[in-house]
Amino acid sequence: MSKQLNRLSLNKAAALVAIVVGVGGGSYGLASAASGTGSASTTTTSVAAAAPPAGTTAQTPWGHQRSDETLLTGDALAKVTAIAKEKVPGGTIVRVETDADGHAAYEAHMTKADGTPVTVYVDSSFQFVSME
Repeated sequence: MSKQLNRLSLNKAAALVAIVVGVGGGSYGLASAASGTGSASTTTTSVAAAAPPAGTTAQTPWGHQRSDETLLTGDALAKVTAIAKEKVPGGTIVRVETDADGHAAYEAHMTKADGTPVTVYVDSSFQFVSME
């Protein structure tokens, strides 16, 4: 019978510790959320108006060049630029680079004549893929 009492006491103690830790952790989470000092963050985006990348300005609406994308040079630059200008008449080329997001092999960041940003995607055979 004393073994049963010890197990019962041990189970009660473990349950009490779990409750205390749970309440303490939950209280900390609520306090952090209320004060805005927690380490977790939530990002909400909308399909219609996704938040712009960090470092965006009116001159660079896509942000700075990513470290996993390389600026194009030579024939590749000339071909992708020509396709992009054909697809966006009156547009201005901002940057032409490899595409690390998987849309296509290359991307041309541009500004349309009305100032809105657009990206033209081109595959490795220098064929137009899409525009965003």
